[in-house]
Amino acid sequence: MTKLVVGLGNPGSKYHETRHNVGFMAIDLMAKELGLTFSEEKTFKAEVASTFLNGEKVYFVKPTTFMNLSGLAVRALLAYYNIPMEDFIVIYDDLDMEVGKLRFRQKGSAGGHNGIKSIIAETGTQEFDRIKIGIGRPQKGMTVVNHVLGKFSEDDYAMILLTLDKVETALHHYLKTNDFEDTMRRYNG
Repeated sequence: MTKLVVGLGNPGSKYHETRHNVGFMAIDLMAKELGLTFSEEKTFKAEVASTFLNGEKVYFVKPTTFMNLSGLAVRALLAYYNIPMEDFIVIYDDLDMEVGKLRFRQKGSAGGHNGIKSIIAETGTQEFDRIKIGIGRPQKGMTVVNHVLGKFSEDDYAMILLTLDKVETALHHYLKTNDFEDTMRRYNG
């Protein structure tokens, strides 16, 4: 079996470690911990790193399409490697959750997230596993765009780093057990 683990974000140094890029941050942490390096795969419109874990091939992916077109990379990779939707998981930011909160879900709407809207549009389904990382709502007077494309405060960044460690632990558990429901029970919150 093969797994596809995708972190959502925007490519380029301008967006490095912005709130909208916590998906990339999670994937980068996993890759670093596993000693993996990414290569740009223009065919898939993504940066891809891969390894074998527990006898399964696992692809860690950061789409290079910008957030709103993330589904293009996901669809291309799922099709090329013939990966079923139940072996796909996406990690992304959620501004409707407090900073650092973690929520695992097996399906659902896009909830206003353009990257998830793109994945749903390209795959034709809302039924896929996801890890949502809370980035909080914008402060009064700040637009949503400026908020999600902005950097974390020092305190929020420290909290996000702890959350990313929890995501890494949860992903290891999921990839070891292949049981997303158990992972949800253990790590939601």
